[in-house]
Amino acid sequence: MGIKIELVIAILMTSMLLHPASSQAENVDVCPRGALDSRYCDRDKDLVADLPTDVSDWLDPSALIFSYTPVEDPAVYKKVWEGFIDHLEAVTGKRVIFFPVQSYAAQYEAMRSGRLHIAGINTGGAPVAVNCAGYVPFAMMAAEDGSYGYEMEIIVPSASDLQVPADLKGKTFAFTSPTSNSGFKAPSAVLKSEFNLVADRDFESAFSGKHDNSILGVANGDYEAAAVANSVLKRMIDREAVDGAALRSIFKSQTFPTTSFGHVHNLDPTLVAQVKQAFFTFPWAGSGLSEEFTVEDGFVSIGYKPDWQIIRTIDSANDVSYDCR
Repeated sequence: MGIKIELVIAILMTSMLLHPASSQAENVDVCPRGALDSRYCDRDKDLVADLPTDVSDWLDPSALIFSYTPVEDPAVYKKVWEGFIDHLEAVTGKRVIFFPVQSYAAQYEAMRSGRLHIAGINTGGAPVAVNCAGYVPFAMMAAEDGSYGYEMEIIVPSASDLQVPADLKGKTFAFTSPTSNSGFKAPSAVLKSEFNLVADRDFESAFSGKHDNSILGVANGDYEAAAVANSVLKRMIDREAVDGAALRSIFKSQTFPTTSFGHVHNLDPTLVAQVKQAFFTFPWAGSGLSEEFTVEDGFVSIGYKPDWQIIRTIDSANDVSYDCR
């Protein structure tokens, strides 16, 4: 049975108000789209929504709205991104507003409805945002040598008797959100394929909502185990939001691409070029980003089609369909 993606009903309601039925009936030969929602076209077959051919559909807002994926409390990141936002304003000549979204679904809904223009989208949520919200990823944080990524880890309290994933049978296990790669998709696929463990058949599952909730929940004994992104775990330990000695890892996955950064598909192309320039010229050293993301040294160019292939493969293994309704 396909997993229903957590896009709220309000998205569809907004879609119906902003887009007349005639646009939904566009000839598929004229507007090929693959897995994209019916409001988007993909003529160049790069798997992301094309810029609309009608210039009147392009967005050139007086203020740019930017959000960062809510893997943790958004308030934590508002200050972290201040220096970058100042740089983005200088390059684009636009006012930039940080939008502290509280959930993945709210972020996708805001972009789909035209209220969000630039965003950092979590790894597992990128396919949803691409196919349902017209998100076009173009950048990712990376180290100086170009390396990037994170691993999914299954963590338990340090004093726990659990030693390997097979020990999770009959226990309480926390996921984060259905759209999260490391918080749900990857662990679901791994537990099923490698350990024959299925949620709510072999162990009791819960959804914490965010990685920090799962990490703190394990540390405080609310969950017996949880799947999290180790990049988030490291940052929380570094800023002493959680005691690393209270936690222990019993599984570590292969490396996945990390949060992508991109724009809504119908943003004016001149503005898109300026936004990209801001990302790739941002002076990383000494910034709030360098203090928070200590492994990375800047932004590198990425493409959704090649760089998210492993994530789409995991989604396929989990029988995920990008159903925007």
